[in-house]
Amino acid sequence: MPKRKGKAPSFDTMVKFFMRQYNIPTKKDVDRLMVKLDRLENLIKNSAMRSDHAGVRIGRYKTAMTAIDIVFDAIKRSKQGIDFAAIQANTGFDEKKIRNIIFRLNKTGKIKRKSRGIYIAA
Repeated sequence: MPKRKGKAPSFDTMVKFFMRQYNIPTKKDVDRLMVKLDRLENLIKNSAMRSDHAGVRIGRYKTAMTAIDIVFDAIKRSKQGIDFAAIQANTGFDEKKIRNIIFRLNKTGKIKRKSRGIYIAA
């Protein structure tokens, strides 16, 4: 008795099978991700506008500044140099964060140590 041949699978069925087998995202999946990303971007943008950034209002600056930029700005504003306590008071950062930032700024040559604990912009 000869084997009975069944229906050949359609092209669409084959494509769907391979997409599921190899976890290939569909247009619908990509669209869902784009909607989620847009929602997250708007949430981040709105929260950044409303909140304070380490004691410095973002509205005072044209763009959001990094912690290094904030510390460097505080050092640049002082003509005679600024000490560690004044940087901490101006920025509101904790001691370890300021020490790491000062180390990086000194390493890149953006600031100099005028004397022990006093920093000036290079």
